[in-house]
Amino acid sequence: MSRGNITVPYEPPQWNSAPAWKLPGWGEPVMVASILVTSMIFNRRRGFRILDRRRQPQGLLNEEPDSPRSSDDLLTREQMLAHESGDDDSVESLTTMKNAPKKRRCCGMTLYTPNTSRFANHFHSRIMQKFPFLMEMFYWIVTFAFYRISKILSQAVFSKTGIWDVAMDHALAILEFEQFSWLSFLWPVHERDVQQWFMHGHQTWLTILNRSYALIHIPGTVGFLGWWYYSAPSFNTFATVRRTMTLTNFSAFTIFVFYPCMPPRLLPPEYGFLDSVGRDNGQSVWMSGKYVNALAAMPSMHFAYAFSIGCVLLYHSGIFRKILEPGEVRKSKFWQIFFLWFGIAYPLFILVTIIATANHYYLDAGVGFLVTIIGFLCNRVFMVFVPLEDLLLWCLRLEKPIPSTTDRTRRSILV
Repeated sequence: MSRGNITVPYEPPQWNSAPAWKLPGWGEPVMVASILVTSMIFNRRRGFRILDRRRQPQGLLNEEPDSPRSSDDLLTREQMLAHESGDDDSVESLTTMKNAPKKRRCCGMTLYTPNTSRFANHFHSRIMQKFPFLMEMFYWIVTFAFYRISKILSQAVFSKTGIWDVAMDHALAILEFEQFSWLSFLWPVHERDVQQWFMHGHQTWLTILNRSYALIHIPGTVGFLGWWYYSAPSFNTFATVRRTMTLTNFSAFTIFVFYPCMPPRLLPPEYGFLDSVGRDNGQSVWMSGKYVNALAAMPSMHFAYAFSIGCVLLYHSGIFRKILEPGEVRKSKFWQIFFLWFGIAYPLFILVTIIATANHYYLDAGVGFLVTIIGFLCNRVFMVFVPLEDLLLWCLRLEKPIPSTTDRTRRSILV
């Protein structure tokens, strides 16, 4: 298949649109940090005082600090009971034993891990109890570290062949597949035609898309997590979404390592794509720099995140659920329609944005959709790390905080 079939005559563009804002290097990280801190404060445990070590209710249902809780309140945690012996006195003794080991089921095995409840009154544990969202912030710092590693590993894997050339070959292979394979009917309008439509007579909209691409992805996703931590009908539901997005990340990072792919905007000019976001040095800190993998177009994490968020909003609307979760109240028609509309519009808006700004191919969004579905179906795979989390918390002498999600619901029940 000749690559000449996917090239076009190059014409210097006539720009009327504006690129991404030229923010200082610290601007966007400070923005994200501000969103995280705001989420941490907003999701704090009301009524809990860090410096007051007198006996306080640890949760709104008066949960004890050494109560058997798992990482996501999804794993059962039993005390070491002598059920086989049938000795009631022994069972009662072990049940009331303080700081009994946690019993975990992992890969078909039963593991006993240290109980960190003895550290509940340590100062850093009490900070975590006051601000339980700190635990979510820690998870996403780990995720970013893996993203950073993916770039280093990919460069190492293709150090001899040259990662730039390999990434361009992969990009052109995607264009050829979209235009000439038996599945080409799925993409009747080519990516460059979408961008050219905005370039000719619609560059005001292109300005909006340029700045949306640069600023919505990371801040918007972080803000969504803070909102969902507060608004989810249960912590289990929040944790399912968090694990799904995390597994989607790790699946994508693996593809980044072994399948580097150049975004359309970085292809030579003869392929017809323009870098509308980054022209005039209007780069976002999330698109350039040593911490960014510029050759990670496949899959599109912009679309994967947007699709995840859209599905959560549709679920949150309650329209497609006959039975709500315990304590959840049916929303008014206005809010049902709002979440329904937003849940559909947001992924579509991001899809148009990544195509019109030449940052992704259609196939990138398609694979992003697939890894999100796989992430949801397989999200419980992260449960195998719960024993490791127990050991890490033990080493840190830290008791894991009780999530503040659904505190509002519990408070209304108690009243």
